[in-house]
Amino acid sequence: MYIKSLIVFFFAYLFSLLIGYLSLIYFKFGHLWLDVLLAHIIATLIIFIFSVFYRNSSLYDPFWSVIPFPVFIYLILYPEVEDSSFLRFFLIGLPITYYVIRLTWNWLKTWPGLVHEDFRYINLYETFGKFKWFINLFGIHLFPTIMVNICLFPLYYAISINDQPVGFIDWFFCIFTLLAVLLEHVSDEQMHSFRSNSKNRTLTMNKGLWKYSRHPNYLGEILFWFGLFGFSLSQSLENFWLIVCPLSMLIMFIFASIPMMDNRSLQRRPEYEEYMKKTPALIPFFFK
Repeated sequence: MYIKSLIVFFFAYLFSLLIGYLSLIYFKFGHLWLDVLLAHIIATLIIFIFSVFYRNSSLYDPFWSVIPFPVFIYLILYPEVEDSSFLRFFLIGLPITYYVIRLTWNWLKTWPGLVHEDFRYINLYETFGKFKWFINLFGIHLFPTIMVNICLFPLYYAISINDQPVGFIDWFFCIFTLLAVLLEHVSDEQMHSFRSNSKNRTLTMNKGLWKYSRHPNYLGEILFWFGLFGFSLSQSLENFWLIVCPLSMLIMFIFASIPMMDNRSLQRRPEYEEYMKKTPALIPFFFK
């Protein structure tokens, strides 16, 4: 069953990316990013069709981590200025590549296949009942796609309008973004190691990075998107308004993702309430 699930996964994603690319060729809005947005949505709809057919919306889960790389590649292939800096492309592409490979691999190695569907989706179906299809399409598929697209938008300014020499800002945010992905990587590995021990099934992870933050992996994820925003400042500090892009991601985690995960842990782990009192949700501080 797992092998079949992997085949479905790879076929669905290759097909969705192909259809998305074809839309970039045949449907033009006259603005590069609007073309990217349309392709992003069309690819999402293809994944949605597969999710409905296999009755498992978790098929969409890695779309979040996969899509930044093809968007990045498309932007560097079609810059809107001449004499673009390939060094800047490398500095931006390095953390994006690390992020995509790392997060997608983390999903693959923990994904049990199409026999499993994320508890968050099941809870949404139970909550909204007859509106399941609406929630599935707009809440589970299109909303995250729009969020990721918004947070990738600063790359348009950093890559497509790329007419400034590489400087301190580029190097700083390359290192910053790499460290953000490393934070998420280490956090996920620590949690994976903890959960691999069946004795820890009902226990709360409060060691390593999880001693200082309840969601250090989410912190790394959020900082990654702030890092991508930072690259846009290398073109002009007037692009600072683009900070609304990663801020929207921060808001989503604070008001949706974190409460959902905390509530689930409170139901399953007796020690979690005390852990919440002692440990901040995101930004760590040190305790005596």
